[in-house]
This record gives sequence, C-alpha cells and structure tokens, in this order.
Amino acid sequence: MNMLQRVENWGDTHHPKWLSAIRILLGVFILWVGILFVQNRDALTTLINENRALAALSFGIAHYIVFAHTVGGLFIAMGLFTRLAALLNIPVLIGAVFFVHSPTGLFTVYPMMGLSILVLFLLIFFLVEGSGPISVDDYMRRHPEKKRS
Repeated sequence: MNMLQRVENWGDTHHPKWLSAIRILLGVFILWVGILFVQNRDALTTLINENRALAALSFGIAHYIVFAHTVGGLFIAMGLFTRLAALLNIPVLIGAVFFVHSPTGLFTVYPMMGLSILVLFLLIFFLVEGSGPISVDDYMRRHPEKKRS
C-alpha cells in the first residue's frame, strides 16, 4: 500500500462525526468567499491595470480562485471529493496568507491574517482526514451501484 492509500485509510477510520460539522461550515464559508470574490471585481481590475504584462496570468488566476472557491467549497460542504477540493483550495489560501495586506485589496475577502491561516490549516487537515461518515463520499462507498447486465 503506498503512502497516499495509507493516509486515506487512516483518515477514513479515525474521523469523529463532529468533524463533519466543521467540514460543512468550512465548505459553506469557502463558497461564500468565492461569491464575495466574484462581487469584488474592481480589485482584480486594479491588479490587472497595474501590470499589463500579467493581464492574461491574472485573468487565469482569478478564474482559478473563483472556481476553486465556489465549486470546491460546495464539494467540501457536501463531502464530495473532499480531498481534491481541499487540494485545489490550498494554493489559493497560501496566496491569501501572503497577499492579504496587498495594496490592491485583491484578498480583502479574508479580513484577517488569522482567519486565512485557520482556513489553510483546516484545508490541510481535511486533505489528510477526508470527508468522514456524514458525506456523499461515504454514502457512495456504502451504496455502490449494482452492475447491470
């Protein structure tokens, strides 16, 4: 068994049910922040106008952040592909930790550095821990589709 399978197996067997409530709240919060990021288009425009050479890169980064937060937040809340959704959101939160006080205000949706660090820690935790017993992943594991001939 390789390292990834051992981590996944450990996370699946050591998951208390109350952690599912924290996972759901984290997912809803990340989804909400993704919606706030969409509403804060002016900060992105300011960032792009400051450096036109990075306009295409900034456009791609903005789309990645919105996708990772909205879809990833929804998936984390439902417990569907939780590890993948957490992995996709970790680079965004690392960026938020380092750029939270940027002059453009691009990451003002994370008002405090501590909040960004907490969310980053929880994403890393659920990357290892997985979705838990109250999740779509667990339901799909317990109810595999019957093969039809």
